[in-house]
Amino acid sequence: MSDPAVFRAVMIGDVFGAPGMRAVEMVLPRLREQHSPNIVVVNAENAAAGSGTTPKQAKALFEAGADVLTGGNHTLRRTEYVATLEEDPRVLRPANLVARGAGSGSVVVDARGGFRVGVLNLIGSVFIEAAQSPFAVVDDLIDRMRRETHLVIVDMHAEATSEKRAIAHHLDGRATVVFGTHTHVPTADERILAGGTAYISDIGMTGPHDSIIGVKAEPVLRRFLTGLPARFEPATGDVRVQGIVVDAGADGRATRIERFDIPVDVSVN
Repeated sequence: MSDPAVFRAVMIGDVFGAPGMRAVEMVLPRLREQHSPNIVVVNAENAAAGSGTTPKQAKALFEAGADVLTGGNHTLRRTEYVATLEEDPRVLRPANLVARGAGSGSVVVDARGGFRVGVLNLIGSVFIEAAQSPFAVVDDLIDRMRRETHLVIVDMHAEATSEKRAIAHHLDGRATVVFGTHTHVPTADERILAGGTAYISDIGMTGPHDSIIGVKAEPVLRRFLTGLPARFEPATGDVRVQGIVVDAGADGRATRIERFDIPVDVSVN
């Protein structure tokens, strides 16, 4: 990706627990140097021991080079994060997660290079809990952001690939990129839709991949096999940083989308 782009964004998949946090802190400065992005968006909803986020982790992610943090179904898990959601507009929770809740699901920020960039966080309503369908809120939110900029990034935190793809087609030509999060498994379906919107069903997980979607395998297997409750803990092996790089023109139409999958030895300081 050596060709200069008019606009470039880096998106990093669900940061999971301490291994994921350490990996981002180690790799994100290198990604910034390599790709020179105008904006970096990080999904942080699992940063605190695999469930939720704390103010400490939000601060560390911004210091590592993130510009906007998105969330998901675990965003409101930790009460200490409520103040962060209310006080920092760069920290998002899904717009349709709750009827009334702390924070916001969208923001327009001043990015590097003089660009104004809208970031929207949605959650699916298929096989996952949401106050309302993302389709019920997305048009008003997108239209509001497009009054300020044609560069719009959408994190669609959802279980069902069909719902993610449907949102992307609904927003084709109105969003620069629609990327999926939540399943912690990267998909190989990245493409640019006919209207110029870059799409991928899931950008993957930043954390331990020698696991069951980030968690130690043994307690998960025990729960599946016996039906008894088990305490889930973040795994530690095969830590990776996963995400995408998207290039676009100033008109908001994407010209390139590329996945990355970077193994990280988090034991190295």
